[in-house]
Amino acid sequence: MPFLTPMQREYRLRANRVWNVKTGATRSGKTYGDYFLLPGRLLAVRGLPGLTVLLGATKGTLTRNLILPMQGIYGASLVGGIRSDNTAVLFGETCHCLGADSVRQVNRLRGSSVKYCYGDEVTTWHPDVFEMLKSRLDKAYSRFDGTCNPEGPTHWFKQFLDRGGEDLYRQSYTIDDNPFNPPEVVARLKRDYAGTVYYDRYIRGLWVAAEGAVYRAFADDPARFAIGEAELADRPLATATLGVDFGGNGSGHAFACTGFERGFRGLITLAEWYHKGEITPERLENAFVDFARACHTRYGARAAYCDSAEPTLILGLRAACAREKVPVEVLKARKGPVNGRIRFLCRMMAGGRYRIHTACPNTREALLTALWDARRRTEDVRLDDGTTNIDSLDALEYSFEPYQQEMLALG
Repeated sequence: MPFLTPMQREYRLRANRVWNVKTGATRSGKTYGDYFLLPGRLLAVRGLPGLTVLLGATKGTLTRNLILPMQGIYGASLVGGIRSDNTAVLFGETCHCLGADSVRQVNRLRGSSVKYCYGDEVTTWHPDVFEMLKSRLDKAYSRFDGTCNPEGPTHWFKQFLDRGGEDLYRQSYTIDDNPFNPPEVVARLKRDYAGTVYYDRYIRGLWVAAEGAVYRAFADDPARFAIGEAELADRPLATATLGVDFGGNGSGHAFACTGFERGFRGLITLAEWYHKGEITPERLENAFVDFARACHTRYGARAAYCDSAEPTLILGLRAACAREKVPVEVLKARKGPVNGRIRFLCRMMAGGRYRIHTACPNTREALLTALWDARRRTEDVRLDDGTTNIDSLDALEYSFEPYQQEMLALG
């Protein structure tokens, strides 16, 4: 048995209810302890009637957070990968591995009893998936183990936990509950989340509301992030990418150019273009050609990531670049979760890894004035009612999104 933290040992001893849940900080050991809990859980239900289910935000996150680390510990012969039929064999038990972000993906649970369920990143699930699961844990021996980071205080899962009851065992972690974390990692994470709602959630493990400025560090001292031509010359770039957001219903069209410093240690907003109001497709294409050519010539940009909601406009930009011989590939943006992009940029800001050129006033103003929507109390939503410039933020995010994971992996 590996060394376990006091919290992990306590969970092994006391988590014997129907619902067993760990909430709290990132890197606090919530999931790591489960790598050594799951074999016993699965062996205990082998041969009993009912389904064994592994639920995650998506099948991809389930693989990354659970399957691959356990394969590293036990080997692929005991922990199989997720197959095309959405099952994996773990310690001889066939497990149904499903993404819980959509009810449609887990409809196969309807009408079935669930004898054991492991839940990863529960706060990211569609609430109807959780409601369905509650009715499926209908055996006397049915059990659930789940983990999550906190969200807002009115989140649906927080409401479930607060109801308590004899069927629920609950643990709450702070980052300091894991003594095996290297001190420099803890210090960096505390620094990276300082001044944001994520500090209370991911460091202190608290369920707190997202209020006020989205990019608090930027709003408090925008001058700290400014970079001019002289300083830019001393920061060689590894590559640069473009982001494109298309306007509609009163919003604007926006382009952004992001440069990535060598070694991907930092990112810089290098250039922007913004147009509020109506514009013909021809004028938009001409503006993009000029912007893309300039960014390619000066910064070496070779790819542009565009709002995938407008495929016709994307085709137009692609054709315009080909016609004008601009060597920039026009692609659809990945458009991962908005809040994931926000968390990334907040970490880059807090860690001193983000700068913005003084020639980008629209993006600067967009970052400065971005607010959380106070009307959306059950979830974190950036205000998008026309009073702030969301378009420049979207373009900026599309441009850096392809390299988010690489930059986070560097710390």
